[in-house]
Amino acid sequence: MTPGHHIDGGHRARVGDDAGSHEGLPPIYVDLDGTLIHSDLLWESLLSALRREPLAALAGLARLRAGKAAMKRALADAAVIEAGTLPFNQPFVQWLREQAEAGREIWLATAAERSLAQGVADHLGFFAGVLASDGRLNLKGARKLAAIREHCAGRAFVYCGNGPEDLQIFAAAEQAVVVDAPRAVEGAARERAAVWRIFSRESDGWRDWARALRPHQWLKNLLVFVPLVTAFRLDDADSVLAALAAFACFCMVASGGYLVNDLLDLAADRRHPTKHLRPFASGRLPVPAGVLVAALLFGAGLSGAMLMSLPIAAWLLVYSALTLAYSLGIKRLAVFDLIALAGLYTIRILAGGAAIQVELSFWLLAFSVFMFFSLATVKRCAELVSMRAREVERAKGRGYVAADLEVLKSLGTATSVAAVLVLALYVESAEIAHRYAAPRFLWLMLVALLAWLAHLWIVTARGRMHDDPLIFALRDRTSRWLVTAMLVAFGFAALIYPGG
Repeated sequence: MTPGHHIDGGHRARVGDDAGSHEGLPPIYVDLDGTLIHSDLLWESLLSALRREPLAALAGLARLRAGKAAMKRALADAAVIEAGTLPFNQPFVQWLREQAEAGREIWLATAAERSLAQGVADHLGFFAGVLASDGRLNLKGARKLAAIREHCAGRAFVYCGNGPEDLQIFAAAEQAVVVDAPRAVEGAARERAAVWRIFSRESDGWRDWARALRPHQWLKNLLVFVPLVTAFRLDDADSVLAALAAFACFCMVASGGYLVNDLLDLAADRRHPTKHLRPFASGRLPVPAGVLVAALLFGAGLSGAMLMSLPIAAWLLVYSALTLAYSLGIKRLAVFDLIALAGLYTIRILAGGAAIQVELSFWLLAFSVFMFFSLATVKRCAELVSMRAREVERAKGRGYVAADLEVLKSLGTATSVAAVLVLALYVESAEIAHRYAAPRFLWLMLVALLAWLAHLWIVTARGRMHDDPLIFALRDRTSRWLVTAMLVAFGFAALIYPGG
């Protein structure tokens, strides 16, 4: 075959001279992590164990004292890894399948725990067998090379890999197949080995990171400015700067939380009709990098809050802890997940009050709890409506079944009405006359709020609520008009602050 290029499924495969007939050719040994799959089974095991049995996961990590192979086995025993949902390198898998169908013997040679590797081999069906870590020996680098040489009795072999630890195996192989390797590894492989074929994937890294970090969700962090507005401190430069700093800290921690949520939800996301496209679930972003970036974001956000004041740091720490608890287990508990989400929204407002050192009113906090519980319920009802349309009975990774829809709708609409009622009682309270120039305009805000909440529920019932309600409000014309009407009404009510 003439050397050339072809494009296949978003991957670029560069082909050298064809190896010719498969009769009598050396066997192919295939690496697993980062080569056969766009992930790492050690990290997948750790995250699965953390989600299922956090204490068992910590005990598994402690087994590192007995060696990395022992740790891998302990984590694999505590985890549930579904081989069929893993993000396989499909063009490479197809090439291997073609080699197997043509008579080439193919073996899986990996540092992953044997039970997990065997599950992958069984799923694909074309491997002759598995060489893997066994709880005592970590089959990586030189140890893997020794195992391959012993297995093939010193005969020639082909090796497929992707990492710097594979370079010595490439050099010892008759031919090397380099798969999704960093440029430095690819270059070193060309220098040290006879490279038969190179598979590489087109990268869209920064866009994938933008999707994973969800900057559009920072809209929710604008809640830290609510105390600034309701306390009429917009003309106080120090207060504005403090609120901006709190906003930045919440954005970092919130994005870290989204990363943690996605990393702990890998298996559930891969079974979801749309979430399987998320960067970590699809394998477009490496799991270890996600863990590192999440840790950096949490560290930066909490450190920034500490520099501001202890009360802000305390609220951000509570927010971080609740976010982690939500990802680890609360999200799978019906109703309690809604309470947690309402709490996460309300904590932002509390932190905003701490940032500018104002005491928040009972009315604002009561309104926040009812309002955001209702919006969280909208989101869950939208998921259940979608489940009914797809004839799915139980939500993966959630505590709900399709039959819960009617109960949740009743609960959600009731708390929507409660939020409006709290606002109505506030409008008629004695303190209003002292805080607003024209408090009667707040009734227009109340009517617009009622109309918006009703609109959300109608859209949800019709199966058209495909986003978080606050994100939906940015994209939906009716929502934009009604939210604008609320802001205008509030502006007129507070046009002249008597105490200013």
